[in-house]
Amino acid sequence: MATKIPVTVITGFLGSGKTSLIRHLLQNNQGRRIAVLVNEFGELGIDGELLKSCQICPEDDDSESNIFELTNGCLCCTVQEEFFPTMQQLLKRRDSIDCILIETSGLALPKPLVKAFRWQEIRAGATVDAVITVVDCAAVAEGTFASDLEAIAAQRLADGSLEHETPLQELFEDQLACADLVVLSKTDLVDGETKAQVEELIKQELPRVVKIVESDRGTIDPAILLGLQAAVEDNLDSRHSHHDSEEEHDHDDEITSTHLILDRTFDPEKLQQQLQTLVHQQEIYRIKGFVAVPNKSMRLVMQGVGTRFDKFYDRPWQPQEARQTRLVFIGRDLKSSEIESQLIAL
Repeated sequence: MATKIPVTVITGFLGSGKTSLIRHLLQNNQGRRIAVLVNEFGELGIDGELLKSCQICPEDDDSESNIFELTNGCLCCTVQEEFFPTMQQLLKRRDSIDCILIETSGLALPKPLVKAFRWQEIRAGATVDAVITVVDCAAVAEGTFASDLEAIAAQRLADGSLEHETPLQELFEDQLACADLVVLSKTDLVDGETKAQVEELIKQELPRVVKIVESDRGTIDPAILLGLQAAVEDNLDSRHSHHDSEEEHDHDDEITSTHLILDRTFDPEKLQQQLQTLVHQQEIYRIKGFVAVPNKSMRLVMQGVGTRFDKFYDRPWQPQEARQTRLVFIGRDLKSSEIESQLIAL
């Protein structure tokens, strides 16, 4: 019997650093032939493009791509429609694939996806090697997605305006409950004492002993993430979810995405300032996309979580490529017309 393909599910909230982690794995694959499934929340496929633009994933190549973008809905809700046929394609190519990485959207529950690996058509050819949950250290330090308000206040990590009994809180807990390993990202934004407090808060949310490792902008030894051999689909009963008693689950319908495609350039600093203003005006959780910059031959990647922004040039604009600014906004009850009018006015 052929060896099953090991699958690593990488989950985590919006902007936690999942794509950066996968880019590093692809660029330091140590000879592994890796296929990637990316589940976007939004229509533009920003994360998929970022992965395709990394140095070991040549663009404009006629060979079969190992990057699959699933953009028709949150993966845990579209397992049959989206995930199953894609896995069937990958299993037909099992002789040319050493492992598979699945990047879920920030709103996906990991457990329904892992359950799909119990289906006979998938179980015969693949196994979930591990579920990796990426946690934004700085966000937790600000009091986000922790269940014990008194403990947070005592540790000076509280955000008094935060409503903790929300679907997002439950989602965060479910992602931790399913984890075989927690990757703590963005630790450079906090001091050592705060990082230690965040690690303690995460441990309180974990239902069992799970290692917490630190990652700097996605940099981590692949040997730590791959080859855990957890066979997660066989021990799901120990990974309790808020939705275990439900046949199906519902996401917060007010959480939506909107995107803009603008045929113009922007000064990066002025654009960032305007985006930060928008974050204060609307409940925007995540901003990500590509920016055309005046007199620059490189494409600028801009990503924002709350008021914190990160930007870098990832590759040159291609000769036949339109130099557009393309941004995706993810948040609650977004007013897309106001977002567009403010950016056009820059």
